[in-house]
Amino acid sequence: MRYFLQLSYNGAGFCGWQIQPNGRTVQQEIETALATVLRQPTPIVGAGRTDAGVHARCMYAHFDAEKPIENSDALLRSLNHMCGKQISFQRLIPVETDAHARFDAVERTYKYFLIDKKSPFFSELAWHSPYRLDFEAMNKAAEILLDTEDFTSFAKLHTDVKTNVCNVTHAKWTRLGDAAWVFTITADRFLRNMVRAVVGTLVEVGRGKLSLEEFMDIIKQKDRCAAGVSMPAHALYLWDVKYPYVD
Repeated sequence: MRYFLQLSYNGAGFCGWQIQPNGRTVQQEIETALATVLRQPTPIVGAGRTDAGVHARCMYAHFDAEKPIENSDALLRSLNHMCGKQISFQRLIPVETDAHARFDAVERTYKYFLIDKKSPFFSELAWHSPYRLDFEAMNKAAEILLDTEDFTSFAKLHTDVKTNVCNVTHAKWTRLGDAAWVFTITADRFLRNMVRAVVGTLVEVGRGKLSLEEFMDIIKQKDRCAAGVSMPAHALYLWDVKYPYVD
């Protein structure tokens, strides 16, 4: 039997999603808890591999169980108890045996949160901008991403992906209250470090350091060194993942 787990987590204190030889990871915490509850080694596959410090409002992972899980609420309660405050499990979904949490995802959405006033409450969950930013110019640059295919300029170097082509369907900054902004970006897939590099380059546009023409030229160069800095991880959230067979 194959199941999807829907979960969320605060990435602070984790060395990312994927298991590493030395360091606490989200995947390891969940696999340890599942092995205890199901009384057998239970590897999981996530919808993505968030970096150290990145959060997830909605993440999916699949695993296989030798026997059908008859009481999903009891399993979720056990996992929520064992994994502590930083990880929360919402749903257990039976799926077909060939369903895949990573390869079957048709759409992913990330959000990057920015505050333009210092806050003792949100400083660890959003990036405090020390600059006055032109969000109108940043949104004009973000629109260019909708017509972009190759995102090499925003991709982490020396990864094992076969293509840097992504289909971005939404990219926009919106105001939240009187002191915050959020950048929302949706695509069929994302490259490692892509969102943080995109945001870093958009901030350069907002500061007046880059024109729209220079932003377009960075994309055309297909060179990560040409783009802006990678923004801090603590303000980035995997917000949603869509599948054709999950409501």
